[in-house]
Amino acid sequence: MSDDDNSPISARAAKQLFAELRGAPALVLAVSGGPDSVALMWLAARWKRGLARGPQLTVVTVDHGLRPEAAREAREVKRLAAELGLVHRTLRWRGAKPDTGLPAAAREARYRLLAQAARSVGASHVLTAHTRDDQAETVLMRLLRGSGLAGLSAMARLTERDGVVLVRPLLDVPKSQLIATLRRAKIGFADDPTNRDTAFTRPRLRALLPQLAAEGGDSRSLARLAGRLARANAAVDVLVDGAERFLQLRTRGDAPQAGVRSFEVSAFANLPEEVRLRLLLRAVNALGHEGPAELGKVETLLAALDQAIAASPRAAGNGRPVLKQTLAGALISLAGGRIHIAPAPARRSKGRTRADQGGS
Repeated sequence: MSDDDNSPISARAAKQLFAELRGAPALVLAVSGGPDSVALMWLAARWKRGLARGPQLTVVTVDHGLRPEAAREAREVKRLAAELGLVHRTLRWRGAKPDTGLPAAAREARYRLLAQAARSVGASHVLTAHTRDDQAETVLMRLLRGSGLAGLSAMARLTERDGVVLVRPLLDVPKSQLIATLRRAKIGFADDPTNRDTAFTRPRLRALLPQLAAEGGDSRSLARLAGRLARANAAVDVLVDGAERFLQLRTRGDAPQAGVRSFEVSAFANLPEEVRLRLLLRAVNALGHEGPAELGKVETLLAALDQAIAASPRAAGNGRPVLKQTLAGALISLAGGRIHIAPAPARRSKGRTRADQGGS
């Protein structure tokens, strides 16, 4: 994109934003009515008009039922979509809303409804309007939560979710450019007051960005950090893939157990800590039924395994379990010179009595 963060996006630049999607059969555009998503819709419509053939575009607005203005904003998106020659649908998040964790619950509901809409129209991709500013805020949020390398990589341009591909074509574009684009096109947009509601974490961090920018921590540098960490994270994943294959070769002579992953202690212990951590995380998430596992809890598990191996290396080699614990619905044990990960038995309901369980 242009180095001028306040210049409108040209037709040529917009063509580059959507170029990889030209061969898709159909696309869903997630449009709430705010400046970012309205700009996404306008840019996509202009791009589509320049193609001899191209994907069918469907605009979807999700009304979470949390603000009285949302229905009116959805109607305004529908009006603008019609002017642009695009099909529009409004989907509503129905049912009770949680008292805590509302932003996360609303986000999950939104993605679920968008995926359903995509499947109903035969769309392979859902496009969202996340910007460089959103990426910077995500990096800050995850940094404060103590996220690992994968979390600090923030949002990816492409993500598979619920059977469809989420695409964030504007992830390298600053919000200011999108607003400049809409102003030049004389297109209005909604102002969602929840974006400034300091009861939520993201708006509080958003308010800090001007101060961080004065110290060199603007959205461009934070997004660049996320990109570099994503690159490093991908490299570590390649190392973990190789370590996984290596450990499988070490167990080739043993009869495999269905639904169980097993690591030879001597080989596992010599791997770098980050690789061992990710191997455990993969196994727990694959075999557990209460996941995904929290990174901090997997770190605690790895420390317990390392301590048990160091304290009693001989005991780890006999058949008696040296360590046995559950995490995220997976059972992890150390015995016979191996670390075993398997699905944990289902938890018993606290309300069951001895009679319910067949006792007398």
